[in-house]
Amino acid sequence: MTQPRRKLPIGIQTFAKIREGEYYYVDKTPLAWRLAQTSGYYFLSRPRRFGKSLFLDTLKELFEGNEPLFRGLDIHPRWDWTVRHPVIAISFGGGVLQTRAELDRRILDILRVNQVRLSLTCPDPQDVAGCFAELIRLAHEHTGQRAVVLIDEYDKPILDNITDPATACAMREGLKNLYSVIKDQDAHLRFVFLTGVSKFSKVSLFSGLNNLRDITLSPEYSTLCGYTDADVDTVFTPELDGLDRDDIRRWYNGYNWTGEAVYNPFDLLLLFQERQFRPWWFETGTPTFLIRLLTERETWLPKLGELETDADLLSTFEVDDIPTEALMFQAGYLTIAREELLGGTYYYQLRFPNREVYQSLYHSLLRAWTQEPQATVKNRKQLYRLLLANDLTGLKDLFHAFFASIPSDWYRNNPIARYEGYYASVFYSYFAAVGLDITLEDATNQGRIDMTVRFNSRIYLFEFKVVELAPEGRALQQIKDQGYADKYRALGQPIHLIGVEFSREGRNVVGFEVETL
Repeated sequence: MTQPRRKLPIGIQTFAKIREGEYYYVDKTPLAWRLAQTSGYYFLSRPRRFGKSLFLDTLKELFEGNEPLFRGLDIHPRWDWTVRHPVIAISFGGGVLQTRAELDRRILDILRVNQVRLSLTCPDPQDVAGCFAELIRLAHEHTGQRAVVLIDEYDKPILDNITDPATACAMREGLKNLYSVIKDQDAHLRFVFLTGVSKFSKVSLFSGLNNLRDITLSPEYSTLCGYTDADVDTVFTPELDGLDRDDIRRWYNGYNWTGEAVYNPFDLLLLFQERQFRPWWFETGTPTFLIRLLTERETWLPKLGELETDADLLSTFEVDDIPTEALMFQAGYLTIAREELLGGTYYYQLRFPNREVYQSLYHSLLRAWTQEPQATVKNRKQLYRLLLANDLTGLKDLFHAFFASIPSDWYRNNPIARYEGYYASVFYSYFAAVGLDITLEDATNQGRIDMTVRFNSRIYLFEFKVVELAPEGRALQQIKDQGYADKYRALGQPIHLIGVEFSREGRNVVGFEVETL
């Protein structure tokens, strides 16, 4: 029987609206059932637009016992619908708060809304911590059932001000004043769930909430947010006609938290609506803070998608201590490729999740690193055309013209241009920004890198070197001496050996030697 098409739930975070409005829905209630079996305190970190808010709203409807919404879902025959818990729902998803006073007013308003919904009144409605504590206690007392606390976007007031450390710290203290209430209310709580993008430590934000279980990297909850391959092939079958299934995987699949890989729901829903492969998720928020940090830290871009870290560093996220690896992982620009347990420590190999993130991030870096954003668009387009025509002379001229067009003042004022890796990083970023198949053979932070590009049934092997002024011819010779081409000879495709030398003094390409095998 042909599966009927439904409405696409783009931007909808309300469970009832999806269930009552004939929208597609991927059943996450098996995982909700597993979580709800204990009177636990849970925390989940996921990137923006990954379905965290919808899952919290699903939990809200579940604990409130709204049985009709769950008919036909996995959890329906297993849940006791006669028990209804009072739910206190807190979300910082809307608006941007810029002062501690604004934060306190927002919290008090959120608590007021919950009081009205639960028909309760706080003795002192101006006391954030006192009102929250009384709300939990009174909810239990008046209903006879322990309260459920659901907190969405718990970290947004901090992240919205992360470039202003003083304000971010003030926001952290204001949120700590709210969250610290939870630890003393255990007798009145049935279930607590917090979600956000970052993982601020328990010490700095949750003040003693030692029983908070972080399920971010729990394999059993890896698919709690996002769509799996099976979800795409079953739930969204009517939307697949006319779309290449392998392209869908390459563009949008690949996010992994040590379990099964998932797609970002926002990407797929926009793909199904617009029928075009575009960086839908990436376009919704320019990672300006991330780009600035990568620039200030002189990050070696060709190895950006191959970072290694351990569990401690991956979880480090403080106002004054944000490691590059943790920031990129928690924000969704890197994901887990491999987990290893060695000597009692968990180590993680990180990678780009998919083509969307890989290609779009390098595009954003190019725009930040170059003088004229419009020129990068023209250059990327020209690069692709030159490779299609296998015009290597044109390729040399393109990059020479690009570096020559950058004013001297830009080099003096931009710190990224003062380290050797800048030249090779820009060169590499252009290839990455047009979505080419790139393999890094060898790299150091001294500006030497082998780069393999496979495109249009041809193989291009690059070696980059920085020289003082005049070309020395060592780049091409190194490719030949080290036998980089040997592993590709059996493919029977043309192999182009390309040695590129950049002049530190001249700030341009001074050597571009080519040999074709």
